[in-house]
Amino acid sequence: MACILHIETSGRICSVALSQDGAMLFHREDTEGPNHATVCGPYVEEALSFAESHAIPLDAVAVSEGPGSYTGLRIGVSTAKGVCYGRGVPLLAVSTLKVLCVPVLLYREDVPEDALLVPMIDARRMEVYSAVYDRALHTKRSIAADIVTEDTYLEYLQQGPVCFFGSGADKCRQVISHPNALFLDGIEPMAKYMLPLAEQALAREELEDVAYFEPYYLKEWEGKAQRKD
Repeated sequence: MACILHIETSGRICSVALSQDGAMLFHREDTEGPNHATVCGPYVEEALSFAESHAIPLDAVAVSEGPGSYTGLRIGVSTAKGVCYGRGVPLLAVSTLKVLCVPVLLYREDVPEDALLVPMIDARRMEVYSAVYDRALHTKRSIAADIVTEDTYLEYLQQGPVCFFGSGADKCRQVISHPNALFLDGIEPMAKYMLPLAEQALAREELEDVAYFEPYYLKEWEGKAQRKD
């Protein structure tokens, strides 16, 4: 186990967390934004000061990699890279869609055991960026840009319950009326939900090249999903 700094700036909330051995030591979030350019740096400085004051060495930095806002992701990734260069620690990238799944798996008791999870990031008009996972976060369908219609996820709805959540779920609520469709409100990607995913990535040594890593912006995601999910 290790001490990891977590940075999440893919959506409207900017948040930073610090964890050690799977336990969260520090967490800050701003829900009044987007104020990422203003608050991300100070939050990171607070987290690093906390670690130093408790004599805890930093082992890695994890950043939410998208899909998400161009400006937000640029701020988060640039900050993460700066810390990695300055501290000489590795960079971890965590899928924003999987980050959205964590609070559903940990805290929502109303989700059926056999449900599929469809986290969604809002895009233009009736478009969302989504993926389909089972409760073990095994990929049933890779990340893609979807035009939401009544039949977009029919293949999965016919198999059993499907949970839709994230900033794009309201679009689905308007057009999908299948009895197996479940809509979960209030699910946002935040740094405190990155902990298990980042620790898993570090344990597997799934490290990013700090110099060349780029986040996945909404407008650039299509075609990249096959490379990394």
